[in-house]
Amino acid sequence: MGLVPCPLPCHTSTESKEESSTSNSTSSLLSESSTFSSLSSQPSLPSVPSLTPSKSNQLVVLRSSSVHHCCIATLQSQSYICTLALSGNFLYSGSSDGQITAWSSTLSRPSNPQYNKVVATVATPSTVKFLVVVGSGDDRNKLLFGAHQDHKIRVWKTNTNDTYEKLKCIATLPTLKDRVTRFLCSKNYVQIGLHKNGTWEHHIDAVSALAISNDGSFLYSVSWDRALKIWRTSDFKCMESVSNAHDDAINAVILSSDGAFVYTGSADKKIKVWTWRKDKSTSVKLVGTLEKHKSAVNALAFSTDGSVLYSGACDRSVLVWERDGGADGGGGDMVVVGALRGHTKAVLCLAVAADLLCSGSADYSVRVWRRLSSGLVGGDLNRSYCCLAVLEGHKRPVKCLTAALDNSDSDHSSDSYFVYSGSLDCDIKVWQIRVPLS
Repeated sequence: MGLVPCPLPCHTSTESKEESSTSNSTSSLLSESSTFSSLSSQPSLPSVPSLTPSKSNQLVVLRSSSVHHCCIATLQSQSYICTLALSGNFLYSGSSDGQITAWSSTLSRPSNPQYNKVVATVATPSTVKFLVVVGSGDDRNKLLFGAHQDHKIRVWKTNTNDTYEKLKCIATLPTLKDRVTRFLCSKNYVQIGLHKNGTWEHHIDAVSALAISNDGSFLYSVSWDRALKIWRTSDFKCMESVSNAHDDAINAVILSSDGAFVYTGSADKKIKVWTWRKDKSTSVKLVGTLEKHKSAVNALAFSTDGSVLYSGACDRSVLVWERDGGADGGGGDMVVVGALRGHTKAVLCLAVAADLLCSGSADYSVRVWRRLSSGLVGGDLNRSYCCLAVLEGHKRPVKCLTAALDNSDSDHSSDSYFVYSGSLDCDIKVWQIRVPLS
């Protein structure tokens, strides 16, 4: 495990190559594909309009932008990288061998060679499926929550300074107290899935994703057992549990910017919208179902202002959802307004940084998207997106992403971003992207 120089050259997106043709059949989603470097796109959901410009228009945009992207480092692990989380000066990774690693982040001092180094590792008994951090980047006593293949959620307390990180496991969810309390009450046994019973607070299959409330008070977990659970972070008590929330495994969970709505994405092709008010006695309620994908939904992300929901699926598309009326912060009914196309295999992960959207795929690539300037075009709202870059270099599917704006960059002629991609090739790649200011 360690840091190696990245052999990939830097690129400037000034022109586009022809892309190879691909099959639209379901079986082709997991088939081997040829090298895919085009910035144009292939249709995968014909019923949904594409939000990317035509090839001729797209070339004009890219030539005028001269977007520069470069892999600046490769962080090597011993097993598959399943999840990444960025907080302050540290990047956390979780892998298939159960190891959680804290790396010094490129965001701290990208020019200093001592960074991008391992500063802490801990071994856990099961594959780490998802990581989420509670606490600000400057908080020296943050909580790191890990979702695991063995049906458990583990809680780690961090003790940090600028170059040192220490992780201490302080709880495993559900806690012993919670288990004993629920065990004594027979009504807390519920059917989970098709053939299994479990106590109210237990997941009985891999915990696939986590989300944290804005104030850090509540943790949301989803699982392949089709359940959605809500935990209080002050004492790690399970507050709510929805069994059979979907008809198949749940792969993703995210909260609206105001915390009023919870979105879950599932292998049943659906995105469901839930509400839960912690200050009321009412339980979790289903308030909407978003159906447009043709295959399993793998990832969800919100734009930074919370007005746009992105969903990635095995149908190779990223769907763009916007509010059909309703209040700011994710309220109101969401409707699909178009699709971002270009990946040749399943979209496995999404990440948002400022005005950029990044999508990682089983086709080994990361695509970087940006919404074109808003306004009216022919009397209609302009919802067009541009693929700024295709990041290629991984040798296996890209399983996880995280990204951030580089606030320390002194170049006032462009915006700089860092994108971290984790792959089943056991590598984490660190990319720098420069987008000229318009």
